[in-house]
This record gives sequence, structure tokens and C-alpha cells, in this order.
Amino acid sequence: MSEKFTRRDFFRTTALGTAAMLARPDWIAAGLDPAQGGTRQALNRNGSGQAEKAAAGLDPIIVSTWRWGKPANEKAGEILLAGGSMLDAVEKGINTAELDPDVMTVGYGSYPNENGEIELDALMIDGPTHRMGAVAALHQVKTPISVARRVMEKTKHTLLAGEGALQFAIREGFPIEELHTEKSIKAYLEWKAKPDRPRHWRETGHDTISLVAFDGRGNFVGGNSTSGLRWKVAGRVGDSPVPGSGLYVDNQVGAAGATGDGDEMMRFCVTFLAVELMRGGMHPQKACQAVLERMLKKNPEHYKKVDANVFAINRKGEIGAMGMQPGRFKYAVWTKTSSELQDAGSIV
Repeated sequence: MSEKFTRRDFFRTTALGTAAMLARPDWIAAGLDPAQGGTRQALNRNGSGQAEKAAAGLDPIIVSTWRWGKPANEKAGEILLAGGSMLDAVEKGINTAELDPDVMTVGYGSYPNENGEIELDALMIDGPTHRMGAVAALHQVKTPISVARRVMEKTKHTLLAGEGALQFAIREGFPIEELHTEKSIKAYLEWKAKPDRPRHWRETGHDTISLVAFDGRGNFVGGNSTSGLRWKVAGRVGDSPVPGSGLYVDNQVGAAGATGDGDEMMRFCVTFLAVELMRGGMHPQKACQAVLERMLKKNPEHYKKVDANVFAINRKGEIGAMGMQPGRFKYAVWTKTSSELQDAGSIV
């Protein structure tokens, strides 16, 4: 490959040179060379002391997925402590991951689909009103959670997809921007250059940010944002923007978020199930475990290999988190006095 990789070269290589694509912002050009166990934990570390404090209505709690959840939580917490709304906190917290090009599974700089296009999904749920807004297969907008919030607040709809979602975002004043970075293009070209690359779309790489804020007085707001499965079939939508799959909030009970193999988890409506189990009196930790055990029971040989992770929080401020695989799932918890990244338990 030449030292100078042009937009024309990339489109020729990936067969993306349609008129619509050519109208988009320039690709970054510059030397893109394709050659180049944890232990089981029965319970998380958020013990009953924190739960009792939250139940008294003293402090807010924010829970989210993965290492990028920690700075997202801290941004959201900063907004809450300054007197901002929970909706603002969740949106701006998730924006930190969406705008970080080093987080290649959320927002700007994400891994693209099999055609080289970055398609983004997001969902926001407001517990006090039970309103929801989501976008799926959205492209050319860096902050899909912000568009999802506009869908929730400005329309009677719940989910907008593809070109319709993009046109809505444009009408709402969101700028059309290039989502690729040099790093994301390079990753795509390296994958594309492999003659033995997977042809059945079974690759991994799908770490959503799912974030839930609890105000300590019984109110919840949640949000999800992701680029979905890397090298996915164009137009594929996973669990993240689907209420009850990647995220669910019920102010009378609590909230749950999920991350991992969305195609598998959405078949079980995992977050709705976790909330319903809590409605029946189950502790969030036990609810997360029961959700994954239900998946495992359906087909043990298959689901023990699936990357599935769930967290939940109830109105008492009790938190649970569980992953299918040992040592895989990390989640972040923020309170007024701490911000920590924690290891979840596993059932395999």
C-alpha cells in the first residue's frame, strides 16, 4: 500500500464509492498500512451499607458498563451535584464515551460494518414519565444518545432507524460529521484484507455503554449507546436500542442494563426480565444471575460460550452485576464519595 492512502483508494478497495458516500466528509488520509480468568464472585462489592444509605434517600448512585463507564459516571455525577437534571446527566455522561475515539465500540471512531460504514444505536429511558427514545443504524452523527433524547422529548415515537433517524437528526440541528478516524479505517482495511476473514458475521467486539442514574429518591434514568458488532451486516440492530433488551427502567421497581452479544441477549429480553424479577422481590444480584441462568438452561453448550452481561439496581439502591464468562465483565459505580471500576461475578 502506498504511503498516501486517499479517499478514492479506500472507496475502490471497499466498494463504497456510491454518490451518497462521495457526498460525505473526507476520509482521513495518511499511511494506512494493513500489514502490521478470573474467579467467580457470588456478590459484588457494593454491600448493604451503601444500599441502606441510598434507601434513606441521601445520595444518588450511577452505574454503567466497562472502563469507559467510570469517566462517564463521573461526568454524570458532576452534573447531578451541580443541580442538573438526570436526563442531562445521563446524556452528557454517555457523550464522553461517544466522543472518545479510543472507545471503538461507541460513537466516533467505532468499528464499522462489513461495508465500512459506522452505524450507531442508542436508547434513553426516563423513569418518572416512562418515556423512551431510540435511534438505530444512525450514521454521520457522533452523539446518538443525544438524538435518542430528542426522539423521546419531541416525537410520539419510540424508535427511528436508518435514513429516517439521520434526517430527524439533521432537522434537529445535529451536524453531519465523519465518524471514521485513521485508526478505525486501518482496522477495517486489515480485516478486509484477510482472505480467511469470517464470512458468517460471527465476530466479537460489541462493548456497549449502558448507564443508569438513580437519584436516591426512587427515580431512574437510563441510556445506552453503541456501534454494535464490528463488521456486522449493514443495517444490523442489536439489543442496545431495544427497550427491555439492552436497557429497561421502571420507576416502581428499578433499572437494568446489558452489554455483550446483543443478538443473543435480545432473544431473552434480559433487562425487562431482570426488572420483573426484582419486582417480585428478588435482590438485583440474584436477578442478574437468574437472567443468565435462564439463558444457560435453554442451551448449555451454546450459551456458556456467549458473552452476556447484566447489571441491575433497585429502589433501595442495591446493585447487582453478573457476567456469563469469568473475569470478563467490569462495571463502574459512582456515589458522592467514590467512583470505582468493579469486577462482576460469573456463572460459568
